[in-house]
This record gives sequence, C-alpha cells and structure tokens, in this order.
Amino acid sequence: MFEPDRVNAFTPQETPFYYYDIALLERTLDAARQAADPMGFHVHYALKANFNDRLLECVRAMGFGADCVSGNEVRKAIETGFDPGKIVFAGVGKSDKEITFALSKDIFAFNVESIQELEVIDALAAADGKKARVALRINPNVDAHTHQYITTGLDENKFGIAHWELTEAIETLRRCLHIELVGIHFHVGSQITDLNVFKSLCVKVNELNNWFDERGFRIKVLNVGGGLGVDYHEPDAQSIPDFKAYFSVFDEFLERKPGQEVHFELGRALVSQCGSLVSRVLYVKNGIKKNFLIIDAGMTELMRPALYQAYHRIENLTAQADGDRDDVVHYDVVGPICESSDCFGKEVPLPTTFRGDLIAIRTAGAYGEVMASRYNLRQEIRYVYSDLL
Repeated sequence: MFEPDRVNAFTPQETPFYYYDIALLERTLDAARQAADPMGFHVHYALKANFNDRLLECVRAMGFGADCVSGNEVRKAIETGFDPGKIVFAGVGKSDKEITFALSKDIFAFNVESIQELEVIDALAAADGKKARVALRINPNVDAHTHQYITTGLDENKFGIAHWELTEAIETLRRCLHIELVGIHFHVGSQITDLNVFKSLCVKVNELNNWFDERGFRIKVLNVGGGLGVDYHEPDAQSIPDFKAYFSVFDEFLERKPGQEVHFELGRALVSQCGSLVSRVLYVKNGIKKNFLIIDAGMTELMRPALYQAYHRIENLTAQADGDRDDVVHYDVVGPICESSDCFGKEVPLPTTFRGDLIAIRTAGAYGEVMASRYNLRQEIRYVYSDLL
C-alpha cells in the first residue's frame, strides 16, 4: 500500500510514470536468494521482464545470472556488469549476427530450440574458431494452466525441440565438432500459481535426464526455466512470492545426478510487485449504463490488459490519502489511445473519483515498461524510484 507521504510526493510529478519500490525489490531478490542458496540452485534473471537499468543493478548485485532472449539483451546484460559466464541466450529465432556476438562474449550457454539452430551455431562457432556451449530446450508437453498466449510447453507451441526429434538431435550433436552439450532446458509457461505444474515438469525432466545419460551424454545443467506467478489481486498481502515453496518442489521431485546443477530463469516473480504505473484522471464520464475514468496512461504504457486481458489491481491514491471518500462507484478505467481495447479494467470499484486524482495500476513491474510503445506518437514513458522521491 502507498503511504500518504509517498502519494503527496507523486502530486507534482508529470504523469504517467512507472514507480519502482527499490526496497521491496531488494527484499524480494534477497528472499529468492535465501531460498535458492541452501538447495544449491542457480538463478538467472529473465531480462525480458524488465531491463530498467536501476533494477538490473539490484539484480546483478545479488549475484544472479542473466537469461536473455535477444542479442541486445545479451549486450545489455554485459554492459550492466553481469558475468558472461552466467548469461544464457534463449529464443526461437536467434539471428546469425546475434549468435556471433554472443560467441564473441563467451557466454555460458545458448538454449537451442531447433536442430537447424544447432547446425547454424556449429557453423558460426567453427568460423570463429570457438566451441559453443549449448543446452537443448526440450518441449515437455506440460500444460501450465495459464493464458494461452503465455503457455510455452505444449506440443502446439513454437518453442523447443519435440520428443520425436531427440534422436535426430543427438545424432546432430555428435556431428557438430564446435558444440558442447552442457544442459537440457525447459520452460512451460508464465504466471503459474499451481505448483503441481512444476511437479509434472520434474517428472518429465527426470525421464529425459535418464534418456540422455543412457545414450552417453552426461548432462551438467538441468535448466527448468521459470514461470512462478505472483498475486495480482492482493499485491500487498502477497508482495513477495513464496520462493521457498517453489524451490522445494524441485528439491524434492527433481532427481539430480552427482555433480548436476539446477538452473532457474525467474523474471516476473522477482520484479512484478515492485512496480506500479501511476497515472492521473483526465476526465470523468458518468452515464446511465457506464461510468468511465479516462486516465493519461494507455495501452502504450501498459500493454498486458489489452494483449492478455490481464488483471491489475487499480487504486485511487488521492482518495487513499484524503481518507474521507466513503462512496464506491464502479468505473471502466480506460486510456486515451484511439482503440477500444485501451482499457485497464471494467466495473472497477473505486471511491468517488474526480479529475486530477492519481491512480495506481499495481503489479506492473514485469512486462510493463519494457512493452511500452510510441503508438499515437506518445511520449516515452518516465520512471521514478522510491529512494529518489
């Protein structure tokens, strides 16, 4: 919850802007590390969730690695001080240029998503006189029970190598002289709150770990991806995910062979709750069937509701600070963009709201700022850190 003095500090700020609670971010990162370290687990932060410089500094300072899905994310991780030996490069469509750049920086591993990609990396590594470390991303056909757009581990998804391709994959690996297989990699989806999904993943990982071992491949790294969800409905009650419960599932059900490491790629769970999009009410349109709050943030600043029909808790910060508005009105909270999909929430219960009130859209620290656009020639989104107000 935002404290009144914090709301007062927002008042003179130009809106909209992303507000990042650095203290909460640091507590979240520390909780993840404290849960992972005793189990010997390695965490890579997924830059696609948020690559704001200040947030990356906090993540790097905690000693985590980086999970990148583009050449520019690899570049950004290196520029912000991440150890190349802790950087993994995933993505179903890596270009030759991106692969060559990552090879030149001697990153830890490429998470390879197709047999053809293996052949391309081998050829590019040979041309540079290098040997590339790779992990095979295998599609485990595990249902994440989440939104169809953020499910990645089913046979129908574009990601990873299918089970029926594995024999061909190991034959290719044996032919590729400039590739070293160091791991197998999995990622079943995002915003997963049912930990049983991860138990099912462990069963598949165990099967495939044994399958490779029986064929003479000693796997060093079991990379189980990320996907741990957060509480969008009660961000203050659940401001830090239960990392201990999450990691304990893998500690109990994953069958590690001697010397094997377990790697994770967490993004949303680390940064979501520390970020909020703060906006100001431009107009109130009260009608017979609908009441609209038109705010100065739009889908250009936060795409998730338009793209995924995602829920974010919406709060009237001015009313919270005033403390004297008892009436509740149901509003459709919408932005200024010329699209009907530019809507953050329908029938949102809020105190009676007026032009100029400050609105917070919570749990926006992941897939918020990084997905912002200049559509409608909007201004580039600003950001404010808690310790600088």
